Amino acid sequence: MDDATLEEMRTALRGPVIGPQDSAYTAARTLYNAMIDRRPAAVVRCADAADVMGAVDFVRDHGLEIAVRGGGHSGPGLCLVDGGVTVDLSPMRWVRVDPKSRTAQVGGGALLGDLDHAGHAFGLATPAGIQSTTGVGGLTLGGGHGHLTRRYGLTIDNLSAADVVLADGSFVTASEEEHPDLFWALRGGGGNFGAVTAFTFRLHPVDIVVLGITLWPVDRTREVLRWYRDFLPQAPEDLNGFFAALVVPPSQPFPGEIHGRKMCGVVYCWTGDPERGADALASVGAPFGPAFHFTAPMPYPAVQGMFDDLLAPGLQWYWRGAFFDRISDEAIEVHADFAEALPTGLSTMHLYPIDGAAHHVEPDDTAWAYRDATWSGVIAGIDPDPANAETIKEWSVAYSDALRPHSMGGAYVNFMGSGEGQDRVRATYRDHYDRLAEVKRTYDPDNFFHANQNVCPAAT
Repeated sequence: MDDATLEEMRTALRGPVIGPQDSAYTAARTLYNAMIDRRPAAVVRCADAADVMGAVDFVRDHGLEIAVRGGGHSGPGLCLVDGGVTVDLSPMRWVRVDPKSRTAQVGGGALLGDLDHAGHAFGLATPAGIQSTTGVGGLTLGGGHGHLTRRYGLTIDNLSAADVVLADGSFVTASEEEHPDLFWALRGGGGNFGAVTAFTFRLHPVDIVVLGITLWPVDRTREVLRWYRDFLPQAPEDLNGFFAALVVPPSQPFPGEIHGRKMCGVVYCWTGDPERGADALASVGAPFGPAFHFTAPMPYPAVQGMFDDLLAPGLQWYWRGAFFDRISDEAIEVHADFAEALPTGLSTMHLYPIDGAAHHVEPDDTAWAYRDATWSGVIAGIDPDPANAETIKEWSVAYSDALRPHSMGGAYVNFMGSGEGQDRVRATYRDHYDRLAEVKRTYDPDNFFHANQNVCPAAT
């Protein structure tokens, strides 16, 4: 983009347009994942939906490439395109809660912590992730799961409307009543269909929850996973618990004698009566004599933010994911081997339960194609040192490849890494892919929004 075109864009839009010569450029192109180093021609910090419409028109009319940034958490850095324009929604970081209707309208640049904080004032929340710095937009469009999923479903199961700027620059509201095919596609189909400037969510009574953390030495991974795979699906839906392989961080609530040790464990969130939470979590620490068992009632936003300091922006990340309907004995052997080989102090593997309320939704009601899955797994190689980038990538890819024969074939789209290929995207959407491609042809026939895990428009 030459200087004249950059100035033309600045004149056309209200929010700042940041180019490579501007002092704010480095910060504007910096993402949560420090492994991503791309140089867009411009970053447009959109003030409102009108700015997004203007930016889309400008980028399209000038034959440029576009990427959309919400919270900037994209593992493969899909919110930046070299030489293209990033439409940055971060200034649109607002939440408006209606406690009477138990709904929240959320700006496209909001983070989970914004939504959690605003809802908590009224004792309300919706299922969305496990880390408050995650962007609402990207998480929601991929499906969204978290601490409240077994009780209240996926994030998309609680979405009632979305405001969308389409590839032709027009603005629509998608819901069950308006543009229902687009609304179906937005619920799990990723950023393929437009730039979502606002979301409307249904909220649920969530105030004080009970956090539980139970850890065992890493050499107990096999027996703990065998117990976990049977225990959790039979547990009350008020009890969510994700399995993790980790290196214990040197922080509270962990005692000094286990700091730096490789361990396996389960992180629980009890959403029922807090008075019953201690009893509900008392038994889960019993199997095999855990090395550490901790429970405490706390406000839901505090649970959501408990990993924020540990996983601050600026780390090197490499992600891979997979869906599982069961945890087979063969998969347990893979988990045990790679848990003992955790390459760095922050690298981890999580198995998030996506059963309970998430299974109460019919398979074809949303674009999310794995209602028959029980766990969504993520392998995350993480380290602050760029010198270790290749090490964490190699571990993540080898772990993912070893698990794939024991998985369901696809992965949660938000856990997919870069360069996994179109076959992997198709596997993620299964028989929903063709319907998504038809919706894509209707709303984005030229594949204008292609900086994503891309669904190509159906052929005419």
